[in-house]
Amino acid sequence: MRWPRSLQARLGLTLGIFLTVLWIAAASVTGLILRHEIDEVFDSMLQETAQRLLPLAVVDIIGRDEDGITQRLAAIREHNEFFTYIVRDAQGRVLLQSHSADPAAFPPYDGPGFRQTGTLRIYNDDALQGSIRITVAEPLDHRATVAREIQIGLGLPLVIVIPVALLAIVFAVRAGLGSLRRFRERLAARNARDLSPIPAEDLPLEIAPMAATLNGLLARLKAAFDAERSFAANAAHELRTPLAGAIAQVQRLRSETHDPAAEARAAEIEATLKRLTRLSERLMQLARAEGGRLRLDQMSDLRIVARIIIEDMARTTAPGRIVLTLPDRPVMSDLDPDAFGILCRNLVENALRHGSDDAPIEVALAEDGSFTVSNDGPVVAPEALARLTARFERAGTRTDGSGLGLAIVAAIAERIGRPLTLMSPRSGSTAGFEATVLLPVEGGL
Repeated sequence: MRWPRSLQARLGLTLGIFLTVLWIAAASVTGLILRHEIDEVFDSMLQETAQRLLPLAVVDIIGRDEDGITQRLAAIREHNEFFTYIVRDAQGRVLLQSHSADPAAFPPYDGPGFRQTGTLRIYNDDALQGSIRITVAEPLDHRATVAREIQIGLGLPLVIVIPVALLAIVFAVRAGLGSLRRFRERLAARNARDLSPIPAEDLPLEIAPMAATLNGLLARLKAAFDAERSFAANAAHELRTPLAGAIAQVQRLRSETHDPAAEARAAEIEATLKRLTRLSERLMQLARAEGGRLRLDQMSDLRIVARIIIEDMARTTAPGRIVLTLPDRPVMSDLDPDAFGILCRNLVENALRHGSDDAPIEVALAEDGSFTVSNDGPVVAPEALARLTARFERAGTRTDGSGLGLAIVAAIAERIGRPLTLMSPRSGSTAGFEATVLLPVEGGL
């Protein structure tokens, strides 16, 4: 038999088996003790009956006119005669017997005391120097029936008590482990981003140290992750000013030099510095996505944020390059507008960078919170599609992106509990790429 892995099931099963065996053993021992007591009581009754009947039988036999006559006492009314007796003389002649007594079933007299045959429990006694002898008998079946009825009386309550007790054990164990079960549910409900301490005030003393150790480990992990995000954000922030100064110096150098080779090298330096600037911005966005609060207490219209972001990006692209589709009614959500802006900008920049130059980028926000960005372009292989949300993963070597855009979007989607869906080819086409996030909206799930 394999023990269940559940502590609750183990405790319930162990207590149930232990108490069941204990009750059965107690009932069995009680039955044996009662059987012994019953034997003593019935033996005492046999002896008492013989000692009370013998003087009466002596008086009756002495007062007879004829010697050696057998007298059978008639029953006054019908009844069960559990005790039968016969009175015999020294020659073994039956002088007196009860109405149900069968002399043939009585063994020969062999002195005072208890005897037992295959069917009877017997007590012998005598008087007048052994000339008058009485034998009182009780059927062994009578004793067995009484003992059996007592054992049934002891066993029948257990048929009810044991199931009720087992049910009570189940409820008691379940109630006793309720705090542990709630702790497990709280722990199971956590995602990889939630490292806050788990409430454990109501845990038993035996489990509390484990919970304290787990919360300590979560606190250390959170501190380590916060330090990592803080370092990335601070480093990226501190790099912005020197990078901007370096770009300005390179641009001035390009404007002042007349050497084509020096100007080409300065252009390469400027492009590298701009890539570093974009990388620092992406690192700050990633730190914001992973560490900041993304769901607010108030609602805002996501249409306004989407319109501002697209209009800002459209200024640096060709007319008609980005097509925005918005619903007529407000799309109210508790998502932080800054977080939605980061998500929107990264998806659109990713589409501009990797999409076809001949087809527009389609951006759509639906009333149910579905936000979709799609573009034309070559089909992305399924194995490459599965890796695109990893950090520093690029769709192609010809692009100069940081490889963090979709990783930032995936981090935001995971933090708000909504999946990022990537498709290639895009819906209704044989080519292209499509990214969809179902944002939390008022009235939605």
